[in-house]
Amino acid sequence: MKIVTWNCNMAFRKKAEMILKDHPDIVIVQECEHPEKLKFKSGIPNPTDVLWFGHNKNKGLGIFSYSDYKFSRLDYNPNFKLVVPVSVYNQTNQLTLYAIWANNPEDREGRYVTQVWKAINHYDRQLSNANVILIGDFNSNTIWDKPRREGNHSTVVKFLEAKGIRSVYHHHFKQQQGKEKHPTFHLYRQKEKPYHIDYCFVSAGLLDKLHSVKVGSFTTWSKLSDHHPLFIRFK
Repeated sequence: MKIVTWNCNMAFRKKAEMILKDHPDIVIVQECEHPEKLKFKSGIPNPTDVLWFGHNKNKGLGIFSYSDYKFSRLDYNPNFKLVVPVSVYNQTNQLTLYAIWANNPEDREGRYVTQVWKAINHYDRQLSNANVILIGDFNSNTIWDKPRREGNHSTVVKFLEAKGIRSVYHHHFKQQQGKEKHPTFHLYRQKEKPYHIDYCFVSAGLLDKLHSVKVGSFTTWSKLSDHHPLFIRFK
């Protein structure tokens, strides 16, 4: 199974071709337009299943299948905006995927990683299940931790680790949180302003099946977005 997350910086319909070159099974896209607006150019395959969440039809969270995987939204708490639990399944596999775009301007306590922190506490029991994936744009990194704030990036990581859920990037490349060598975001698309803010965390059974992790390069992807896609492949 191949899964990709990418904040496309809007207009996914014009950029999907680049992502599909890697032949993903599942693609999670932040800042994606509503399916009504997804008019792909000739030759670009249409997804086999789609879920979309958001209030702005030009800029929401899209989940796309380009395989036999189907989606069903699970019981959802709208207070966490775009941290959405989804059942992903085909005839032989079933996963619980939390698609994430951590961005809620209405939350005065914190619009970014605080959303993830609140969500993982709310979905606490479900996170103990097998085959769990949390993936997307977390808009956070340990380097921005505020020690007095409950639910900074490091506490989110520790909470998930206590559930046996770990970052595939840090496991695969043997990296420490906050010291990543591969940025997933360049502020204002400037090469000298790199950050790692997009993640995929998976439960132990899936981590054992991890085959490869790849981060898109600045040279290739900065022409399309301020984010680079994260490509994950499982055996």
